[in-house]
Amino acid sequence: MGTDELAAAAEAAERFLDNIETVVHGKREQITLITAALMCGGHVLLEDVPGTAKTVLARAIAQSIRGVTPFSLHRRHPPAQKPPAKKVRSECRNAFG
Repeated sequence: MGTDELAAAAEAAERFLDNIETVVHGKREQITLITAALMCGGHVLLEDVPGTAKTVLARAIAQSIRGVTPFSLHRRHPPAQKPPAKKVRSECRNAFG
């Protein structure tokens, strides 16, 4: 990974943190740790007492990453076109009887 790619990833992570912090205030450290875990492909368990915005934080993260894949920032080619669902269903039906 070159310095340009690293700088772009750091900028994207910073924007991600800022976006979530507009919804969940005062939890920058927790948001940073969650971001690091997600970027590494890990899992996160949110534990705390009731009323500490765990669900709000989870929803904010989910809405922030919706449609984003690990390679979407550096995609050089457009994504392949998916076949229409109708065609996939008929192919599955033909294959399985």
